Amino acid sequence: MVRRPSRWGLVCCLALEWLALGVWVGGLLVLVGAVIPAVFNTFGGQDSGGLFLTQAFEGYNRFVIGAMAVLCAASWYRWWNGDPAVRIGKGEMMLLAGMVVIAGIIILVLHPYAAALQAQAFAVKEEAARKAAFEAFFRMHMPVRSLYMINLVLGILLIGIKTKRSLCRDGVLE
Repeated sequence: MVRRPSRWGLVCCLALEWLALGVWVGGLLVLVGAVIPAVFNTFGGQDSGGLFLTQAFEGYNRFVIGAMAVLCAASWYRWWNGDPAVRIGKGEMMLLAGMVVIAGIIILVLHPYAAALQAQAFAVKEEAARKAAFEAFFRMHMPVRSLYMINLVLGILLIGIKTKRSLCRDGVLE
């Protein structure tokens, strides 16, 4: 027996999924494409710009936590629903799981460590020690940036999978 939840439940579920993906992917695109260049072209120095961006990414990470919760809950709801028209595929589930794992590593481990290294670098006054502290920060920051970009690509792929499924369901694609 197939469970038959209300159509409004499915509409809300799918709308929230698209909104969460928009926040996750769109938020990172705005940060990378607009905020970062504006900060470093506007703010007086590396210290104030770096601190601002650290705060901006902490805010973005909070939005990603919310988006993760929505996407996971909506995926569970679609699985529980059992309706073949909205079932969650293996590819979609694997992409979402990868995105959640990467975001968890960034949010729980790498970003806090990078922020601590950044704070240490800003606190050092002696030039040689400051240079060494910034080198340590940038060595740690490179994998964080790479993981953000990988997560961005995975999010775009997930949008592509959802779009293709929608077009197939509508009979546009075979």
